[in-house]
Amino acid sequence: MNDETPQPETVPATPAPAAAGPDVPPDRLAINPRSPFFDEEKLRRGIGIRFKDVVRHNVEEYSISEGWVRVQAGKAMDRKGNPLTIKLNGPVEAWYEDLGEDAPVAKA
Repeated sequence: MNDETPQPETVPATPAPAAAGPDVPPDRLAINPRSPFFDEEKLRRGIGIRFKDVVRHNVEEYSISEGWVRVQAGKAMDRKGNPLTIKLNGPVEAWYEDLGEDAPVAKA
């Protein structure tokens, strides 16, 4: 007779997933150094912006979650010499251009 009770099989622990996650741009970013959403390090990498299914190269600031971009309004300047901007609403997508064509895209 055997007085030992059978032990349950132990399952080896699985490794934790990588903490880095996808490499996507922030939800909101601005190119104006006086803005609280300015981040020089992220801007140096290059940010691609698609607004309403059109790639834009003149975006001053964007917000993916709120669905808008700020672009320069022609050649108009304010009294401090800064370009006047207008806010356009619509779907926004952003990606890092230094990751190539298969870069992960941040969208709402």
